[in-house]
Amino acid sequence: MYDILSQDIMYLHGVGPRRAKIFNNDVEIYSLRDLLYYFPHKYIDRSRIYRICELEENMATVQIKGQIKLLTEIGIGRKKRLEATFDDGTGVVRLVWFGGINFIKRQLRLNSDYLVFGRPSVFNHEFSVIQPEMTSLSKTPQMDSLVKLRPVYSLTESMRSAGISSGVIEQMVADIFAKLINVRIPETLPDYFRARYDLMGLEDALREIHMPSDMEKVRQAERRLKFEELFFIQLDILSYAEQRSRRYRGFVFSKIGTNFMTFYNEHLPFELTNAQKRVIKEIRHDLGSGLQMNRLLQGDVGSGKTMVALMTMLIALDNGYQACIMAPTEILAEQHYSTVRKMLGDMPVRVELLTGVVQGKRRAAILDATASGEVDILIGTHALLGDIVNFKNFGLAVIDEQHRFGVEQRAKLWQKNDSPPHILVMTATPIPRTLAMTVYGDLAVSVIDELPPGRKSVETLHYYEENEERLVSLVRTEIDKGRQAYFVFPLIEESEKSDLKDLENGYEHICALFKDMNVAKLHGRMKEAEKNAVMDAFKQGEYQILVSTTVIEVGVDVPNASVMVIMNANRFGLAQLHQLRGRVGRGAEQSYCVLVTGYKLSEMSSKRLEIMVDSTDGFYIAEEDLKLRGPGLLEGTQQSGVIFNLKIANVIKDNDLLVLARNAAQELLSQDPTRTVPANMIIWKQLLQKHKSTIDLSNIS
Repeated sequence: MYDILSQDIMYLHGVGPRRAKIFNNDVEIYSLRDLLYYFPHKYIDRSRIYRICELEENMATVQIKGQIKLLTEIGIGRKKRLEATFDDGTGVVRLVWFGGINFIKRQLRLNSDYLVFGRPSVFNHEFSVIQPEMTSLSKTPQMDSLVKLRPVYSLTESMRSAGISSGVIEQMVADIFAKLINVRIPETLPDYFRARYDLMGLEDALREIHMPSDMEKVRQAERRLKFEELFFIQLDILSYAEQRSRRYRGFVFSKIGTNFMTFYNEHLPFELTNAQKRVIKEIRHDLGSGLQMNRLLQGDVGSGKTMVALMTMLIALDNGYQACIMAPTEILAEQHYSTVRKMLGDMPVRVELLTGVVQGKRRAAILDATASGEVDILIGTHALLGDIVNFKNFGLAVIDEQHRFGVEQRAKLWQKNDSPPHILVMTATPIPRTLAMTVYGDLAVSVIDELPPGRKSVETLHYYEENEERLVSLVRTEIDKGRQAYFVFPLIEESEKSDLKDLENGYEHICALFKDMNVAKLHGRMKEAEKNAVMDAFKQGEYQILVSTTVIEVGVDVPNASVMVIMNANRFGLAQLHQLRGRVGRGAEQSYCVLVTGYKLSEMSSKRLEIMVDSTDGFYIAEEDLKLRGPGLLEGTQQSGVIFNLKIANVIKDNDLLVLARNAAQELLSQDPTRTVPANMIIWKQLLQKHKSTIDLSNIS
């Protein structure tokens, strides 16, 4: 049966090849169906027509009816504009266009009736409307269809240049519904399901959201469309999690043995927090369930994730399996190696480090020992993914900051075993619950929401550049106590497009301010050996101050450092500021984070800095960051290979609807696990159509 909504957008009246290409490239609209799912971002009440004599300054938008009496092109080249004198019998306004002039000029006719919509402004005591929306009343004589609640669509610059206005899209949508006069849009949710969740029918929802009767109907339409979008995302995620648990049986780690108990009783450097104990209990349950563990471990900076990861690896060793930790950078991998070795002390556990720096005989020996099973824990970077890295009995993979690895990269690690290992994903970047339900929706989530005993919260201060004496005094006071300090800059070299103080100039300035101290420099363009040498020297206390770019954001652990100075802090996002702050406060002493900026700050920057000064709670900061920036395009190759582009739902504002949709998906899966209930066939069919990926990555976390 022919599906009219699959028709190419090019063949819709008024589109053609040129406009179709713009729709394709700018907003990914290829078919009539795509256009129906290009939703308005707001609505304007155009039920009133003003007379020109009624116009006043500071009016937001107005609608006037009249005729063009004069049309003139002014200027040349890029400065050319089109002006029209518009008269309604009570007065005159000037209409002005700066883009798409040739197209607009061909459409306009003198002495013809038009409805003009736009924002009026006053210049030289004369009203003008810039880039007005024009509707020819000779082509659309039915005023009732124009004077009403009107949708407003987002437009790109290319769309505007091609004469595609919000009104043009509105008319295109109306043309689609005219084509559907004797055709029903297929429903995607069964009647019983819509009744249970109080959802409007799909066709009614699409019609109301584009051609609204009133705002209450718009709200009902939005609820239906948002729910459906979130429901199918959650159903897809949960379906794959369920299929994976059935398809991949996990290694059973049934016992807690000598390694774990020796470490717990003799080597534990401090008592575990209640949060760590809770998380280890959750992990032990997974490891003994017979199902492959796929768990996300969230923990704020310094919360003790590495300790939990080590104890999990010791369980793997006690059950005869090898484990690995894969980190995104050599600095972080080396940090894990050093930490694990230090924690284990003299325990008979072989831990090796494999990064790009390890070469020659040393590398060959580690590879041979890993393949023979002599290496118990292998820690490394992308180097672990190489085909030459083989394990004898690979049972557990710990992935740190997994968002820095691609799915295909991680897949190479799982393929080193006939059955995929247990997976523990760690992140120090707190993920808001709303985002975690969507991005990591198929992973079990554990949260360490408690700092180890003795840790003090980092005191965060906001200094202006003019407070340099105050800043120097604070840094000197801490260094005189035997502490160390970081100065972080956002750039390495000067940029013609930026007024930022670059690291090179900053380094020289800091050396001048602290002439009696040893100051080191670190940035991403240095060779690995150089970076490692600088970091090692800083850890050993050879330098009092480290001037760096954000290469220290993740993985640097120097408990003696008590001051983090972030220059031009307004240029960093909240997540990055929080990560940088986490480089200090790793000892028992009071630490400080100083955010340095100029006086001129945007409202957004001021809000970010205020949040940082007020709170050290990473989860609160992540939620606030999401509120400030919005979710944007939620994408990432997930377990199912699907990339989700939310067209109408918002995971922040629609959190309650997201929870309802997830519960609905879980209930459906429990009631119809075999996907054979006749009433649910349209749901399963719709899910299959939405699932476009041809790559099976369902076993990859």
